[in-house]
Amino acid sequence: MSGLIALAACGQGRSVARACEDISFEGSRFTVCHAVPQTHDLALVNRGEDGQPMRDFAGLEARLDERYPALAFAMNAGMFDDSGAAIGYYVEDGAEQSALNRKPGPGNFHLLPNGVFWSDTAGWHVDTTDNFAARKPDHVRFATQSGPMLLIRGKLHPQISENGTSLQIRNGVGVSLDGSAWFAISNEPVSFGRFARLFRDKLAAPDALYFDGAVSRLFDPVAGRRDPGVPIGPIVVALQKR
Repeated sequence: MSGLIALAACGQGRSVARACEDISFEGSRFTVCHAVPQTHDLALVNRGEDGQPMRDFAGLEARLDERYPALAFAMNAGMFDDSGAAIGYYVEDGAEQSALNRKPGPGNFHLLPNGVFWSDTAGWHVDTTDNFAARKPDHVRFATQSGPMLLIRGKLHPQISENGTSLQIRNGVGVSLDGSAWFAISNEPVSFGRFARLFRDKLAAPDALYFDGAVSRLFDPVAGRRDPGVPIGPIVVALQKR
């Protein structure tokens, strides 16, 4: 991947380096955003000052307050119920808001194995729900459970075909061996298989987790992109360090 060096003001004269770029993979168009531990802090946010799920990027300015000018990008990050609350394990600022969900059920979330994207003292991680539960990491700073896993140790989820007939706008996250995190959203409907291979073959992220489809949205203030759409749930934000 080429380096991203463009800068843009994001309020109060703060210059934020571009973290997202448009790419093509297997003939489909995607936007990928790269978070690097030395450059970015990642956080999950959902509820606003009123204690209710924000459901949209519009609430981020008030929610992030003085951190908002450092916003590099934001993306919906995990599946949610009708109120906007996470349906799986969810930790925000070290506080668990929803327990690990290992119940069977319908839909993509329950297409096992599903997985968890989380941060602890060792860095950012993506792994299956079972492996996360067995690992029992200390001091989880943030976490979101979603499903299905797209890649597990470089292999496609066992129930994902190479190029199925179900096509959706999709988004997800993968963590590379160097500890950086890739967030991707398709800019056109794609199959699960193609989306999974994007992380493995283009982004070199052997473990990747599906966030959602059809409701997928990206907010990239540096590029002036703010996707409209239906209400969302948890949001991951990348904040540039000073």
